[in-house]
Formats: sequence, C-alpha cells, structure tokens
Amino acid sequence: MRIGIDAMGGDLAPAEQVKGALLARSLLGPRDRIVLIGDERRILPLLPGPRKWQDYIDVRHAPQVIGMDEPPVESLRAKPESSLAVMAEMHRDGALDACISAGNTGAFVAAAQMRLRRLRGVHRPGIVIITPTFKGPVALCDVGSNVNCRPQHLHQYAVMAGIYVQTVCHISQPRVGLLSVGQENAKGNPLVRGTHELLRKDPGINFVGNVEGRDLFRGICDLILCDGFVGNVVLKLVEGMAEGVINGLVRELTANLTGAWGLLGSKIKKTAKTILNNYDFNEYGGAPLLGVNGICVICHGVTDYRGIMNAVRGAMVFAEKRINDRIMEMLAATRGAAHV
Repeated sequence: MRIGIDAMGGDLAPAEQVKGALLARSLLGPRDRIVLIGDERRILPLLPGPRKWQDYIDVRHAPQVIGMDEPPVESLRAKPESSLAVMAEMHRDGALDACISAGNTGAFVAAAQMRLRRLRGVHRPGIVIITPTFKGPVALCDVGSNVNCRPQHLHQYAVMAGIYVQTVCHISQPRVGLLSVGQENAKGNPLVRGTHELLRKDPGINFVGNVEGRDLFRGICDLILCDGFVGNVVLKLVEGMAEGVINGLVRELTANLTGAWGLLGSKIKKTAKTILNNYDFNEYGGAPLLGVNGICVICHGVTDYRGIMNAVRGAMVFAEKRINDRIMEMLAATRGAAHV
C-alpha cells in the first residue's frame, strides 16, 4: 500500500508530518510505502540519513502550498502544483492508495471530489469522526464536508457512517440518532424533519429518533447525524469543553495543596492528563471522508506527529476492511429495495 501525506498541510507542517511518517514505519509491511508530498527543499533536511528512510519513504516535489484560509476551488485551480492537488492526482492515477492531510479541509474535500469523484450512488461525501465519551465511542457525521445538506444526504450518511462504525467500533447494529432541538418527532427545521421521515422508513437503519446536543455523552446512540455546519461547531465545542473543564477542575483541586498533600496534587494532575489524552484528536489520527472513490483522511490543523502516525494506521484499516466496497454494496442494495 502506498500512502500519501500532504507534508505542507497544517499549522505544524512540515516538521510534524515528517516525524509522523518516520514513526509510522512500525505500522508498515515490507511492501508498504509512505510518500511525502511537498517542497523537497523543506522536507529533505528533516529526514535522517538516506539509509534510515529510503527503504519505506519517497518524496514527491510539489512547490506550491494552499494556505488554510484560501478559497478551496479557486486555490486548487490557481495552484495546480500544490501538495494537495498533486496528492489527489497521484491517488486518481493509482500512484497512491490513500492520502492524508492536515491542511485546508475545504480544499482537500474539493480536490477529492474533483479528482477522485464520488462512489457510485453517493450524493455528497461526508466526514465522520469518532468522539470518546464515558459511555463509549460515538460517531458524528458530517463535521464539515457538506454545509448545505438535503435529507437524502443525511440518510446516506447514516448508511456510510454506519458501516464505518460497525468496522471501527465493532458495533453490529449501531444506534443512529438525528441531532435536533428536541426529541419529539415534529421538532427541527425542514432538513431534520425530512431526514427523520427517511430514516424512520428505512428498516436497514437502527434509528432511535431525534437526539439533543447533551445526548452526545449519554450513551443513547452510537452515531449522530447532522449537517456539516452544525457538526463542525459541535466538534470544536467538544474539544474546547473537554480541555477547559478538566483543566479547571485540576486548578481548583490542587490550588491549596502544599507539603505532604503535594503528592496528591501530582497524582490529580497525572490523572487529568490521562483523561485529556482520551479526548486528544491526535490519538484518533483524523477523520475519513466517506463517499469518495479513494481513501482520504482529514486531520486537524494542529495535528502533531502522533496524529499523522495514527492517520496512517486509520488509512490502512480503511483499506483492509474494504469500507468503500461495503458502502457501494449497501447503497446498491438500498436502491434495489427502493424499486421492489
């Protein structure tokens, strides 16, 4: 398997991307390779002696970089030699089997759709993330790919993300909830009400009804559906809340601990760090873009080397479990059932 990494994408590029690629060696088989795509003048100095990396890493020069704040489609057209554009083209042409980026999410999604195209039957790709909770992992889809959703899009997210949850979380029949402003069936905007009707009528989806934002941590469902705008806001809120609440508790609990009690303060801080690690996006390594004809893993803009390494792991699992094949099979079965 050949896995491409956008070495110039992200706030910490290219240093963390290169370090993550080096550490991912332990995940690779003898025929697997990582391709770092970007400005080789900045990449090569970060690599150790040739014999330590050339047996599993290649470098593909791409002189242009798409910034985090650049408009997606326009930047791809204006910068055809950018690391993102080159990586997507390599994947399209079969030179790569998967691609990873912590760069401009909109540009990555646009490049995937323009170069790789969508899987047969897919209306809109969606980004799915796994969020750890005290009741177990919960998936959220979409978190930023499609901000102008229709009910049919969210219905397909239930199918595609449901397959992903089955595979990654080992849940045979994931419970699917629809994010709304109330649990009552009639609550929500036209998008929510229309989606609710489609999900309710689909016997292949274990639909538990509408859920509210607070239900994300209550263990009510395994997969929550929403449009990309709402999902991205929820994602960033969860990240900030976890860090803020835990750090606030540590400050309060350790503020007046001195002398012999100082050891207790150290243990509290150590425990808090362990809990925070459970919510660290770097431990999950990115979110797959479901519905495109390839494997695309989207990472947080401040992803460090651990996140890059785990994104490599995630891409390999995605390929090994044939998730795209399973999505197409399920969508084909759904279309067939609809015409019976």
